[in-house]
Amino acid sequence: MIDLAYGMGGGGAPGGGGDLSFIIMMAALFAIFYFLLIRPQQKKQKEVKAMLASLGHGDQVLTTGGIQGKITALTDTVVTLEIAEKVKVKVGREFITAVIQKAAKE
Repeated sequence: MIDLAYGMGGGGAPGGGGDLSFIIMMAALFAIFYFLLIRPQQKKQKEVKAMLASLGHGDQVLTTGGIQGKITALTDTVVTLEIAEKVKVKVGREFITAVIQKAAKE
């Protein structure tokens, strides 16, 4: 009976390499998250920041709401768009999604 109890028993402590393998696994997971999620997001933010900094008068832009217009005035936070002849809309600069066409240099 005693031999059977030892065979079924809960056993002793787990192997000593468990802590090291856990640390390696966590480091590998962090590396995967960094290269698949964090790094591309930072790159995208950099591109958007550069695009917003390069806005100029006469640029044709698209807003997050889907409005297309020509930039007629710029401040640090507000962009004034002409969406039709004599129809102007003020939009927050951060709501500009894309530059459709850059203004021709004179």
